[in-house]
Amino acid sequence: QVQLVESGGGLVQAGDSLRLSCAASGRTFSSYFMGWFRQAAGKEREFVAGISWSRLRIYYGDSVKGRFTISRDNAKNTVLLQMDSLKPEDTANYYCAASTSNLVIRWEDQREYDYWGQGTQVTVSS
Repeated sequence: QVQLVESGGGLVQAGDSLRLSCAASGRTFSSYFMGWFRQAAGKEREFVAGISWSRLRIYYGDSVKGRFTISRDNAKNTVLLQMDSLKPEDTANYYCAASTSNLVIRWEDQREYDYWGQGTQVTVSS
């Protein structure tokens, strides 16, 4: 069992930065591939970023590449999402997710993930 709790969301202006945190608890969490997804109102859930336990595999969605940075601290059981140069289109509920797969191939597919947080809202005004 893994529990994920996101925090750090809020209201910011375009161009600002925000850092989201995902606090995890549960056995074997550190071995999981972790991902961030977001879902804007009326839209499909979208892959944002993913990172392996070793930090050797890191992936970003095209819409956030170059602006967002995912990282993890396995000792603290936390996953971070640093968001810079925020745009209004980044407005969404952001979810932290964990995959128990031995090897995550379709990291952009939400079906690869087994545990989900309840989300934290990010709103970017123009």
